[in-house]
Amino acid sequence: MTTFFFYGTLRHRPMLELLSGGTGTAQGQEAVLPGHRVLRSTEGDLPILVQDPGAQTKGTVWTLPLDAQERLDAYELPFGYTRRTVTVRAGDQDVPAEAYFPPSSLEAGAEDWSFEGWLRHSLPLPMRRAAEIAAHEPPLVGDSLQEQGPMIDHRAAASLRATGTPTAWRHRASPDDFALRRVRPPSGQFFRFEALEVDHRRFNGERSEALPREVMVGADAALVLPYDPARDRVLLVEQFRPGPARRGDPQPWVLEPVAGLVDAGETPEEAARREAREEASLELTELVPMFAGYASPGNATDHFYAYLALCNLPDDHATSGGLEAEHEDLRLHLVPFDEAMALIETGESNAMPLISMLLWLHRWRAGRG
Repeated sequence: MTTFFFYGTLRHRPMLELLSGGTGTAQGQEAVLPGHRVLRSTEGDLPILVQDPGAQTKGTVWTLPLDAQERLDAYELPFGYTRRTVTVRAGDQDVPAEAYFPPSSLEAGAEDWSFEGWLRHSLPLPMRRAAEIAAHEPPLVGDSLQEQGPMIDHRAAASLRATGTPTAWRHRASPDDFALRRVRPPSGQFFRFEALEVDHRRFNGERSEALPREVMVGADAALVLPYDPARDRVLLVEQFRPGPARRGDPQPWVLEPVAGLVDAGETPEEAARREAREEASLELTELVPMFAGYASPGNATDHFYAYLALCNLPDDHATSGGLEAEHEDLRLHLVPFDEAMALIETGESNAMPLISMLLWLHRWRAGRG
């Protein structure tokens, strides 16, 4: 058994249950750690434990089995945290306990971190993140957890954006109209593939039960079609795509809009501006929302936010883009609008998002005339 002192997000018992594998019959006890305080990270709502001789830090003490320690170590240590023995005051007793100290790379601000504030404002994202980590089999440890962390955050943030859309024509679902059951652990290093059993209400009032389905759990993406109204041309991105290659397409280089994943903590519009800068060397000032929706709802969670970017596209604009750190190899094309539309007819434009965005632009452009 190991006694822990939790001063940050693991004070929230549901979070602790997920990441430790369960607390069983154990009960937490309020405690304080003298000579320390918890500050808010400059990078977000993260707790940073620092030494302060005149302060004391509130937290909880738990005594948990060895396998809980192994799980918690696997969660904390890959990100540079270190586990150290401290002496806390629980009731009227001094208790030795293990606490996780943050890496020096995390910068503390001047503001105290608030557990209650975190519960009110920041809880949903880390809870969904913890739920995916807890569901992984075998457990994510070491470098694997660190490598997959960003995509886990992407998926958690995407699930929070799934707030529903109007139902003027569609069936208006209630929570008991459908249910999903995972039948085996998710797989995949970047995207995740989940095998599910699906129950759902049928239109005749009966119910389909235990339907086997597989879903690719991806992330939300922002798509941008740069358009220069004065020169009447668009910027298109060309890159190699493994999907067409795997299908057997002998021409797997694809023309697409500027696109990229929406990071946790940013809005789709912020992601659109960032991706335009990274992929196409464009600093955007005017974004026009086009539409948002699912790319392939039959088998994937991918949800796209599409924007028209009104911008200046001179002849000497960059011809390549992308981030080397992300292994991007992009060629940029400045294409007259009529020629871009003709690519739909010839089939050279074969990515559905680009086709949809060009058709949207065609209607928008005609409405301005």
